[in-house]
Amino acid sequence: MPINVQSGLPALKTLEYENIFYMTNERATSQDIRPLKIVIVNLMPNKIETETQLLRLLGNTPLQVDIELLQMATHVSKNTSADHLTNFYKVFNDIKDQYFDGMIITGAPVEKLEFEQVDYWDELCEIMDWSLRHVYSTMHICWGAQAGIYHHYGVPKYTLDEKLSGVYVHRVMDIFHPLMRGFDDKILLPHSRYTGVHRSDIMEHPELEILASSSIAGVAIVANKNGRQFYVFGHAEYDRNTLASEYFRDCNKGLKPNLPYNYFPGNDPRALPLLTWRSYATILYSNWLNYYVYQQTPYNLKDLENM
Repeated sequence: MPINVQSGLPALKTLEYENIFYMTNERATSQDIRPLKIVIVNLMPNKIETETQLLRLLGNTPLQVDIELLQMATHVSKNTSADHLTNFYKVFNDIKDQYFDGMIITGAPVEKLEFEQVDYWDELCEIMDWSLRHVYSTMHICWGAQAGIYHHYGVPKYTLDEKLSGVYVHRVMDIFHPLMRGFDDKILLPHSRYTGVHRSDIMEHPELEILASSSIAGVAIVANKNGRQFYVFGHAEYDRNTLASEYFRDCNKGLKPNLPYNYFPGNDPRALPLLTWRSYATILYSNWLNYYVYQQTPYNLKDLENM
């Protein structure tokens, strides 16, 4: 079954080209089933690119998924047109009385700021608190993962000596965990960040468990044992050329970035990067949708208030 999205969303052209099955809201309303309701809190500057990346993964399961896109009311986006945001996005006040099977909070290029210095921090905290009563399971990505694990558990982030950028090998710590089902013992995931979290801080919280970790990139995937929160500190959703685009952007800014690790063949930035993590990303999101959104969510979403 497909993802349900508004007609005219730019991401649909890419998804159609890639044979990703989607359905417009008009067609979905004619089907006599309750689709999964997923809200995506998109904090990334290029929202259309991030929409496409996430919808590609969410659309690769047999489940019908109804997508809602959310932007911050307290932040003015400079990289996405106002028309796009008006046509396809809502703000928190529009959906705060609703209930959702799942939520995704994306990353954001604000890692060098303290959390409290981010202009929409208070609004994001309100959304994360709201999610505990209105969303069954939330997937946090990169800075969104750092923000979530800091807000909910007080786990701090630390500035790295240099930007972590590349595709890293990770060891799966529990191959029998439902989120990890179908993974090899070692998996590849991209990272792109200036900050990170420490394993020791996470281990102080018995309700959390580390599911994947890298000797270079550090902790990559953390779960709340109740299945209500997941923290992915990398970017499983990234496209083939996303790290390359970031690298050349930083070069053009005169930042002299290091080449992304384990990314360009032969470390030649003129070479086409190999897409080595897509299968792991697909399994990750399919497992999340199946085991923690579809299987566990109450049929009547209002029951979340009492869970």
